Amino acid sequence: MRRIFIHAIPFAVSFLWLLTQNHTSNPFALKGPDFLRFYLVLIFGFYTLTFVLNYTHKISETTLYCLGLIFLVGTIKLVIGMILGKPVGFLIMILILELIVFLILKRSYLT
Repeated sequence: MRRIFIHAIPFAVSFLWLLTQNHTSNPFALKGPDFLRFYLVLIFGFYTLTFVLNYTHKISETTLYCLGLIFLVGTIKLVIGMILGKPVGFLIMILILELIVFLILKRSYLT
């Protein structure tokens, strides 16, 4: 239960940033650069917390689920952008890097 609260911090910070800067609570309603800023705040906050906790604790299953949720948010926005015919190159690069980091963390979870 404690890990869920710890991993909720980056989500809360990114959604608070979303509310204060863009005056919305729906990240999918954002245009390209605004969504990328929101997504990068979410990713950097979560990975910073994950790597700080990695030194004191082992990677937990909760961490992997949260990473999957973050990846799902990016994938949904990627699909929306592709349907609308918008350029999604930066988001694809971010998702590829996120997938690589997820695989590395998953490998360390299994060992």
